Formats: sequence, structure tokens, C-alpha cells
Amino acid sequence: MKDKKNFYLTTAITYTSGKPHIGNTYEIVLSDAIVRHKRQEGYNTYFQTGTDEHGIKIEKKAKEAGLEPKAYVDKVSAEVKRIWDLMDTSYDHFIRTTDEYHVKQVQKVFKKLYDQGDIYLDYYEGYYCDACESFFTESQLVDGKCPDCGGEVHLAKEEAYFFKLSKYQDRLLQYYNDHPEFIEPESRKNEMINNFLKPGLQDLCVSRTSFKWSIPVDFNPKHVVYVWIDALINYITGIGYDVDGHNGELYNEFWPADVHVIGKDIVRFHTIYWPILLMALDLPLPKQVFGHPWLLMGESKMSKHLGNVIYADDLVEMFGVDAVRYYLLHEIPYDNDGSITWDLLIERINGDLANILGNLVNRTLAMSNKYFGGIVEDRGVSEPVDEELKQTALNMVPKFNKLMDEYKLAKAIDEIFVLLRRTNKYIDDTTPWVLAKDESQKDRLATVLYNLTEAIRFAAITLESIMPSTSKKILDMINTDQRDLLKLDTFGLYQSGTKVTDHPEVLFARLDPKEVMAKVEKLNPPKPVVEKKKTPEITIDDFGKMELVVGEVVKCEKHPNADKLLVSQINVGEETKQIVSGIADAYKPEDFVGTKVIVVNNLKPAKLRGVESQGMILAGGKGKKLKVATADLPVGTIIH
Repeated sequence: MKDKKNFYLTTAITYTSGKPHIGNTYEIVLSDAIVRHKRQEGYNTYFQTGTDEHGIKIEKKAKEAGLEPKAYVDKVSAEVKRIWDLMDTSYDHFIRTTDEYHVKQVQKVFKKLYDQGDIYLDYYEGYYCDACESFFTESQLVDGKCPDCGGEVHLAKEEAYFFKLSKYQDRLLQYYNDHPEFIEPESRKNEMINNFLKPGLQDLCVSRTSFKWSIPVDFNPKHVVYVWIDALINYITGIGYDVDGHNGELYNEFWPADVHVIGKDIVRFHTIYWPILLMALDLPLPKQVFGHPWLLMGESKMSKHLGNVIYADDLVEMFGVDAVRYYLLHEIPYDNDGSITWDLLIERINGDLANILGNLVNRTLAMSNKYFGGIVEDRGVSEPVDEELKQTALNMVPKFNKLMDEYKLAKAIDEIFVLLRRTNKYIDDTTPWVLAKDESQKDRLATVLYNLTEAIRFAAITLESIMPSTSKKILDMINTDQRDLLKLDTFGLYQSGTKVTDHPEVLFARLDPKEVMAKVEKLNPPKPVVEKKKTPEITIDDFGKMELVVGEVVKCEKHPNADKLLVSQINVGEETKQIVSGIADAYKPEDFVGTKVIVVNNLKPAKLRGVESQGMILAGGKGKKLKVATADLPVGTIIH
């Protein structure tokens, strides 16, 4: 049975479609900070992360890369792990959904649910988003697009297994009511209730036959398991869950999870599909699902398509691991999206880390070495100003702990900096350089430097979960073994008479904005401006040679040898012409029939990929945004 002092946290497993950007990386850093703090509080923690490696999107990406799917995901998974390690994250287990144990358990789960009637075979017809690998009903679409990613959807029909979500709907809603803390922030819970549970759950399609790169349904191998069922089960297979009841020690010790840390865009999968799946397996539900906000680039979501992606390793090379961790954890609020800009990064590093934190530590160490040969001693010569510093330190700790336990890390960090600012002000209030000129004030000067060092110790211990390397450097430089968070209820435990380092390290150097922006330009060189070729002028006589006529598409089908081409039969009045056009990305053959288009009617016939084309359709744009020119005029009308 799980002990109250055990704490199990998981991240969402990272999809192996490509290298994770800094927005993806935020989640592992956030989770690491939460777990590190729990360890400081005395919990026995288990921290799991990993990679999600199946699905049609991976199959396509591997093909584009000229690799077999397994070789492709091996490469991407290794890159994910490299970045997680680079960010100094202290996970206990990195699971991959291609791990043999996981694959076997997913198959056994699927079979168990089928045998007990929670999964059944039928046909599915609906709108499918390739990017999200999800089916949607028409009512769930937003402006005809995928409600999750905003991408294109297409009608699809296939034989599939279904999971009876509807059977558990009322039970799930009751669970929400009985466990109000289950979904955080609360706004995410309201979305699930209003958008999915109240309208009524549809049974979930949980298998595919249209691709192969996934876990096979072992009793019907033409089907593969839906990627989200596969992915969600990792939270229990990774700690040794066994369908047959032979669970590993980790499962018995740590399940149910204390929190699943996930992005706000996948809350539905984790708070509807996942708890219902666990109910069907008769397993305890996780205690909480925390749907964190996004990190935006300026005001836009990061996207390779938009060209605004930043990667963690590039940031680390420029600013260092702890500076990047600090920025991520401080700039993303609990329930609102955060933003990353180069200007704000520089401001935070120069202002918070170099000036407030780094300068405080270095000034204090420098004065201890200058005035006392590095010996820090409490000589008990106190003044009223000391009490304010001590109370600020003592009050900071419970506030910090509470906010960390509520996953409000940005506010928790602010509490540390309240202490750091007050400690800097304490230097101004006590003016050690003035005290040093008066031999009779030497004991008072020693006490001031002791109080400064002790306040720094408080800050450094609480910073361990945020900036672990920086925390250790500070505690090492003040040469203390008093590093227990739980003992920060007494001011004055720093060992009097300790010698601090005489070679203090500069924790954070101030950045020159011009130098940083020069590096940024090298990182993202501006794309060369391609001069548009000037279209040669034509005369009215040239234009007069072209006959433009209104035609109506009476038949349309895909080109037999080219995915991007459609072959249309177009009535132009006196005859029907066959025209081949590169519009398949934007138009489905069945939707194009009946469209009135403008045709270049006297174009010399030509063969396109083996099929004759007897004209041209006027169109503009590119890819899915391409539009044909239409005309609300009778068929055969000449355009002048």
C-alpha cells in the first residue's frame, strides 16, 4: 500500500515527431522543480518521463527521413533524453512506448477490456485529424477544423474497436464532484464538464487499420492500438503494473500517482479517457492532473511552421542551464500562458540573477574575506534592523513551501526574491564599510556579516529546486553542511566561525544586449530576400490571344499517378474539356464537382504525368490555402 510520504509524479511523454523546443522543455523543468522540492520536504519520490513513439505521424516522418520507424524513434528519443539531461532534470525512469514490457501490457489491457465487454468491434465514420490522430464529430469541430490543433480534418471510415466511454460518464462526473482537486487549475475542469461531459460522451475509437506503426491488437493483427490508449498506460506500466496481477514493487509503493503534469492541450485525454480506462481496469485514479499553460514566443504559440521555435540547448549555450531554468519557472504563471522574448531574458538575467542574487553573494563573501579573513562569526551584537531581516527569512520559508506544494512556482520564486531584496537593503541599512572604519564596531560588523551569510543560506536552500547547480555553488562557497529545508524554522543555525571561500565564483555575469542579439542573429540568420522576377509586360494584342471562359466541373477524380493533381471534366459551353490541375491539397474531388471556374480555353493541350490536359484553371495561393477563381456567370460566358 502507498505510504503517505511517497510522491509519484509523471510528465506527459514527449511525442517523437521531432526535437522538442523550449516550450516542450518547460514541462520537464517544471516537474523536476516540483519533485526536487518534495525531496527537500522529506518525501520518497519517483519521477517518470519518457517518449511516445507510435502513430501514423511517426510513420510518415520516418518515411520522409528515409528510415524505418524504430530507427527514427530511437534517434528522436535519444535527443529528447539528451535535452532533459542537459536541463539537469532528476527523473528516475525514462520510459519508451516501444519498450517490450510496455508493449506486452498494452496488448493485455486491450484484451482484458475486450473480454469484459468494454471494448467492441464496429465501424467508425467521422472527421479525422492526422496531426492529433483523433476522430471528431462535426459538432466538435471549430470552424470546420480540429478543435485541438486547429488543423485540417478529413472524412474517414474504417473498421475499428470502440471503448465504452459512455458507460462510465456518470461515474466520472461523480468523481469530479467528490474530488474537486482532481483537475487543476479549476478552469480546465470546467472545460471538460461543459464541452464533453454535459453534451454526452461518444464511445472512443481505440484501434486503426490504416497504418502499421503502432502496437498490434494481438487477437486481430490487422488492427493496431490507438496511440492515446498506448500512451496513457505508460503511467502504470513504467512502475511495473501487470494486468495479470503480478505487479512490481514500485507499482505497489507509488500508485496512484500524486500528479500527472501535462500541457493544457491534452487535458481531455488525461481527465476523461485516462480515468475511465482506469475505472474499467478497476484501478485507483491518480490524485491530480495539473494542466499547465504554454510558453509563447512573444504572443504566438511556438511552431516550426511560423519559424519562431527556440531550442533549450541553444539557450543553455548562451545563458547557462540555471538561468534558463529560472526564466522558465518564473515567467509562466500557474494558470496563464507565459512568454519568452530575448529582451525579457536579458532583463531577468541582468536584473534578478546578476544584480540581486549574484551581487549579494559576491559582496558578502568579499567583505567577509576583506574584514575577517573569510571567518564568519556571530558575536551577538544585535540591533533592531536585524529582526526585520530575520523575520523576512523565517516568513519566506512557509510561504515558499505552500506555493510550491500548490505548483505556483512563479509566486514561490518571488518569495525568495523578497528575502534577497531585503538582504541587499540590509547591507545599505547597516553600511559594513562604515563599521569597518571603527575598531569599536568590529563585533557589530562580524554580526552583520553573519546575518547576511545566514540569509543567503536560507535563499540558497530554497533555490535548490529552481536552480540546483547555483544553489550548490552558493552553499559550497559559504562552506556549510546545514542544507536541510525542514530546519529553516530557526535563524542562526549557520555554524559560527566557519571560513567561507576566498575565491568566490561569479554566479551570473551581466549580459551585453548587443552581444546577445548578435548571437541570436547567428542562431536565426535572416532569410535572404529573393527578388521577385519581374513579369514581362504584354500588349493588349498579347492578352487578346487568350480566351477565358466560364466552365462548370461536371466530374472530378484523383490523378492516377500524382497525389497533388486532380483530373476534371469541365463543361465550357459547346464542349467538355479534360483539365489537369495541381489543386488536390486544397480540394477534394467530390467537393469540386459543380464549381464554376474560369478556364484558359485555347491553351495548347499537354500531358501532365501521362494524362492529357486541354486547358488551365485560374487559381491563386499555395497548398491548402490555394483557391480557384470562380464566376457566378452562365457556362460558356467569355471573360473580357
